[in-house]
Amino acid sequence: MARTRATVLRRFGAVCAALPREGLAEQFPQEGTLLFFLFDGQVDEDVFVSADDPETWAGAQVLYVPENTPVVPTEAPPELEAFARVELTADTEQSAPDLWLPQARQALLGDTRHWPHPRETPAELKSFVRAFGRLRTRIGHQVGGHAVPVQGPVEYDIANAALGGMHAWGEQPLDQEAERWVVLAQFDSDSDARTVWGDGDTLYWLIRPEDLAGRRFGRARLTVQG
Repeated sequence: MARTRATVLRRFGAVCAALPREGLAEQFPQEGTLLFFLFDGQVDEDVFVSADDPETWAGAQVLYVPENTPVVPTEAPPELEAFARVELTADTEQSAPDLWLPQARQALLGDTRHWPHPRETPAELKSFVRAFGRLRTRIGHQVGGHAVPVQGPVEYDIANAALGGMHAWGEQPLDQEAERWVVLAQFDSDSDARTVWGDGDTLYWLIRPEDLAGRRFGRARLTVQG
């Protein structure tokens, strides 16, 4: 399981009302602000945040601030370097589920646990798989939609941690748990914004739809791939 070094919180924000609704889960807030916090390792590079270890989850938090909630800025502690505010603009992009996700396999292959070897892929699907690969652009920062993974579906990273690593790839409980998670946001390494994770990793926050609907953002989970 990929992990990210941690100790000092880095914050990202998304103003919900400014986001286009296309591609967002139905339960996604229509107003207010989502703040994503991550320990970034300024003080102790030997501390990690891991989806597999509940004791480290405090190092990666999502906070929802409802519209018109009074907030008070806080100065960074003197022993830490304060990060400059970086404004990001956004475009609407297409996204699609990873073909290894159970719902994609079911739609394309029927009842199967794995994609076949490329040489054994049904002829009618080969052109689709090639075209799908060309259309999946390398999205960096993203809110909602489907994740753009680096090392396989991120939903399985979170599902495996949620089930305590007790199930192998392709087992039904792991598939079912992977289907229960949706992407809140992903943040890529970005030298211009001074957000470089490890060796150029990408951060992914996921949440279950029922927790998204109930605004239980403390149940969101982070995984890292790179």
